Amino acid sequence: MIGKTILTALLIWVSISFSFAQKPQEYEVKNIVVATFSGVISPVSAEYINQAIDKANSGKFDMLVVRLDTPGGLDLSMRSIIKKILGSSVPIAMYVSPKGARAASAGVFISMASHIAAMSPGTNIGAAHPVMMGKMPSKDDKKENSSDMEEKILNDASAYIKSITQSTGRNVQWAIKAVEKSDSLSAEEAVRDNVVDFMADDLDDLISKINGRKVKDFGIIKINSPVFEYYEQTDRQKFLATITDPNIAMILMSLGAAGLFIELYNPGLIFPGVIGAVSLVIAFYSFQTLSANFAGIALMLLGFLFFVVEIKVVSYGLLTISGIVSIILGALMLFDQSSLGGMSISMSILSTTILGLVAIVAVLTWLVVKAHMKRIVTGSESLDGKKGLVKTALSPSGKVLIEGELWDAVSIEGDIPKNAEVVVQSVKGFKIKVKKA
Repeated sequence: MIGKTILTALLIWVSISFSFAQKPQEYEVKNIVVATFSGVISPVSAEYINQAIDKANSGKFDMLVVRLDTPGGLDLSMRSIIKKILGSSVPIAMYVSPKGARAASAGVFISMASHIAAMSPGTNIGAAHPVMMGKMPSKDDKKENSSDMEEKILNDASAYIKSITQSTGRNVQWAIKAVEKSDSLSAEEAVRDNVVDFMADDLDDLISKINGRKVKDFGIIKINSPVFEYYEQTDRQKFLATITDPNIAMILMSLGAAGLFIELYNPGLIFPGVIGAVSLVIAFYSFQTLSANFAGIALMLLGFLFFVVEIKVVSYGLLTISGIVSIILGALMLFDQSSLGGMSISMSILSTTILGLVAIVAVLTWLVVKAHMKRIVTGSESLDGKKGLVKTALSPSGKVLIEGELWDAVSIEGDIPKNAEVVVQSVKGFKIKVKKA
């Protein structure tokens, strides 16, 4: 009887212990940081997102929501963000928003690494195939051909996204496919295939769907009457994010070239030269930040050099055509146009800037030609064809008054009397040859 009682008590104790052990952990959310980023993933964007993560982990907040819209970007910046996400002590929700936004290339990796991934209707995710852009090869790299290098980079990216999705419990097979085959999904397909957790129409809908959801490492999220704090980019970050856009960088480079053209044509204006130099420096900063291809930059600079030479040496358009071809080839090589990561220059921007440069070069060349054709109005050469008055009889030499100055003159028509009107035929040194008017 005693043994039966003891056995019953043990069963009850085990049952209670098991129920407590199985009770899920709860994570209460009261204060939420909301950050919004739209653009290329670059060192500037990594700085902003990482600062938002640090703010969320400051001890005053319980969650970070990042509204994301990106065509992709640089590998180093992407990995910096992912390290911060994986080391966060508060849950981070990556929300592809608003409608029409995307999380492509580097955005896929960042979304996969987040504790919560959601998308607005009408958005898409995918196309994470790595692209080599502007990388200077090392001595070891030169021993390998480009296909071997691309394969190494592809394998590295595949392994990286595989480890990320395995840790977050998302669709590993699709993630690898997005890297190797540049596969892309709509929001509905991403939810269906366990690529993201759910769809949300807006921030309020996002929070309501996170409430009660179980999140790995945090348990069940409980959100009641949350307080939002919006974390915005600084003016400096907004400026740098603006100029680190391939199209803006192209415009800045063209503006810089145009300013230098004008300054070289008319030295001393100063303002066009200063604006041109500053624009070129900012453009080079943008290209360096975006890891632009150095061969592409060199070709574009060669094209600008052809334009400068055209102003000084009239080649009947040959140098201008060479400059146009060089700039187009350089722009096409600058970023991989086939990349779905968005790292490319818009053809409309490219054509507009080239037409603008051609117009400036054409105007400057026309001014140079016009100046060469203009009749000389100063110096002794300007006396050709001018009329004068004989002050001492020419027989055949004498003095002639022209525009208030006395000149030694020689008649080419025999003797000319005093006070007769003559016309200058030529000038040699300080003597002129004249004939009767």
